[in-house]
Parts: sequence; C-alpha cells; structure tokens
Amino acid sequence: MFFKKLISFLVAGVMVLSLASCGGGTEPGNTEEPSGDSGSEEIVIGFVGPLTGPVSIYGLAASEGAQLYFEQNPTILGKTVRLELLDDKHDTSEAVTAYNRLVGNMGATAIIGAVTSKPAIALSIEAAKKGTPVITPTGTAAEITTYGENIFRACFLDPYQGQTMADFAYDSLGNKNIAILFDSADDYSSGVAEAFEAAFTAKGGTIVANEAYTSGDTDFNAQLTKIKNENPDALFLPIYYSDVAMISTQAKAMGFSTQLLGIDGWDGVIDILDDVSAVEGAYFCNHYSTEDTSEEVQNFVTSYEEKYGSLPNSFAALGFDTAHVIADAIERAGSGDSAAIVEAIKTTELPVVTSKSPLKFDEGGDPIKGISIIKIVDGKHTLDTQSNPE
Repeated sequence: MFFKKLISFLVAGVMVLSLASCGGGTEPGNTEEPSGDSGSEEIVIGFVGPLTGPVSIYGLAASEGAQLYFEQNPTILGKTVRLELLDDKHDTSEAVTAYNRLVGNMGATAIIGAVTSKPAIALSIEAAKKGTPVITPTGTAAEITTYGENIFRACFLDPYQGQTMADFAYDSLGNKNIAILFDSADDYSSGVAEAFEAAFTAKGGTIVANEAYTSGDTDFNAQLTKIKNENPDALFLPIYYSDVAMISTQAKAMGFSTQLLGIDGWDGVIDILDDVSAVEGAYFCNHYSTEDTSEEVQNFVTSYEEKYGSLPNSFAALGFDTAHVIADAIERAGSGDSAAIVEAIKTTELPVVTSKSPLKFDEGGDPIKGISIIKIVDGKHTLDTQSNPE
C-alpha cells in the first residue's frame, strides 16, 4: 500500500529535523539557544515548515531547495549565510514558536516560510508586528500577505488555481458537468473548491455534485458513490497528495473512470502510490515543470538531481526561488536592516525557476507569474500547457 511509502517520507523528516539546520544550528530538545547576535561575519536566514508529519514532503522539499541555493551561493554582502531549519509540524502554534525562536534567539535576518497555508497565516500575523521580511515559498491562501507590507509569497494564490482549473476544464477539456470532492476542515481545500465552482458555473458549467469530507477521513466510498451516480465529465479534487492517493485508489477499485483534476497539492502523489494508474491521465496545475527547457529550470533540475538523487517537485523549486529572492534583496539593500530588505523585495525583478518571465511582486506582496498544467502520463509528470501572466 502507498502508506508504506508515506512512512518513508516521515522517517526522512525526522532525519532532517535531527540535523536542525544546514549550518549546524540547535537540535530539537537542546535547551541552549544561539545568541541573538549572529556575528559580523554571518547572516542567519530562518526556514519554517513541516519537516515531520503528514505533509512533511512539502517542508522537506522546500527546505532542500533553499539549502541547495545557499550551498551554491554561500555568502551575502561578503558574509557567510547560515540557514536554520525549524519544524512547524503543519501546526499554527509551532509555526509562531519557530518564528520567535529564529528572530528572538537566533538573530534571523529574514524568514522563508511557513510552507503550508494555516501555519503561514499564523507566522505572518506574528511577523507583521516586528516587520521581519517574510516570504512563504508555497502558502497559497489569499489571506497570508494581507497582514503587513513585510509579508510576501513566491507562489500563486488559491483563487488563481481555482480559476485556472475551471477555465482549463471548460475551455480545453470541454467539461460541462463536474463533481467536486474537498476537505471541509481545510481552508486551502475549501477555498480552491469555492473559487473553482464560481468560475466554472460563470462559464456555463454545472457542478453536479459537491461532496465534502473531514481531514483524517480514510473511507470515501459514500462520497464517491454519490459522485459516480451523477456521471460527471470530471472530478475536481482540490486537496493534498496523501488524500489524493487514498481517494484515487478507492475510486479505481469502484470502477471509477471519470477524468481527475487537481491543484498544486497533488505534487508528490506519484511518489506514494504503489499503483500510479489510479491517477493516470489526471491534470493538475502547478508552479513549474521539470520538462521546461529554459536554462534556469534545467540548471536547477540538474543540480538538485545531483545532490538529492531525484527530480525536484514544485515545493523544492519554490524553496530555491525564495532563497534567491531573499539573497538578492539583502544584497541590494546593502545591510540586514528589515525595512531596507522589505523595500528591496518590493522591487524584485529576477529570473527564477518557477516563472517563464522575471519574477515581480504586486503591491500586495503577491507574485506576478504564470502557471503550468501538468498531465500524468505513464506514471510521470508531463508539461501540458504553460502560461505567462497577462
């Protein structure tokens, strides 16, 4: 079963957590904290994300991307960069605690994180009080960047995902009747589901079934039976990869042949499924594709594969890009002053892995960038379409 593979990711998370940071920071349980003065020859960058737990694949990948960037670019303003990794376990209170440790005890100049939306919201609220430069690499909830001008994101937003997949389903796939199955306990899932429904029905499509479940559920047969009886053109699953694995496996066992559609939370599903045919032919939107032939993408993919022995998912690419944005901003600011760094981030215009055009930020701290549609073919991600921002 795919659960065996999932366990391997959790074990990997524990191993990464035991290292605490690529710069040799504190280990979990160690009561000795580094001084808030990071020293004149060192710049501390903090990373907050789920390094253990049910969505650790996201935090581990994003942290690997950030580590890779700083290994390739180990200094800023002539000073050595120390990247401190702290585990928020996909928990809001843990994210706030991690932020306060990084800024209050470790002297972090800027923060990469959090990785998932709810912890990112909690961290952003706290960071807005102090003006610390914060960029979430992967938190897609629209609310995240509303708390202060020092909060940014490197990824596209949930409403954009919903709109994109509604347009793609209706215009490109010709779907007119679609069912939705979402996690009602998760803001990320319910938010994208709502955006998709609004956009799809506005185009003239019909939502023939709108079924919900709650985080932690493992039996989806009741919802899938209702959906199957409505005979939709497609089933939209705006959820995380672990739930996609369970739902697609159960759907296949029921003889479900409906087209599956998803969002960026799908990234990683083929790594935990024993039978990848459960998602064969599915489409989902994502931040980039390893098949993109641009020099920026291919250099990143090659260096990541050499270091980690696998293809980088979108979370790794966004972690890499976020590190790049922070390093560039500090360099242009000319110091570790928070206000100066924030102003420098606002004027960012960088070639990055996850955008065909140079990355810029709008007035709200959100990126101006395109999106990729991925199709799963023969158990692999293939690039179907790619767009630039209009």
